[in-house]
Amino acid sequence: QIQLGESGGGSVQAGGSLTLSCAASGGTFGVYHMGWFRQTPGKEREIVARINWGSGDTYYVDSVKGRFTISRDNANKDLYLQMASLKPEDTAMYYCNAVGSAASGFKPLCFTTPCWGQGTQVTVSS
Repeated sequence: QIQLGESGGGSVQAGGSLTLSCAASGGTFGVYHMGWFRQTPGKEREIVARINWGSGDTYYVDSVKGRFTISRDNANKDLYLQMASLKPEDTAMYYCNAVGSAASGFKPLCFTTPCWGQGTQVTVSS
């Protein structure tokens, strides 16, 4: 069974940088478009960024445009999120998963068991 594992989070001051990694164990991402989501207590998980499987085209939520960069490796087993100019409002638990279309509202697609990895915490202090 494929499982997703996120890493790279930490505590940084505003303006700092972090790079998150997502690894697929037991398989690859296949033909799924992959993305990063984040969640804070009491709020729903939201899409942050998505990268298309074939074209490599990317999507970013407005709040992170110009600061975050999503990428994936050629072996299709690792996904990354480079985060720069971090703000306190970026504080959240970050997760990776397959992502549906824009028409679906970029909903997560559960192609692994369990659906979500353990996530990686990002904390940005002012």
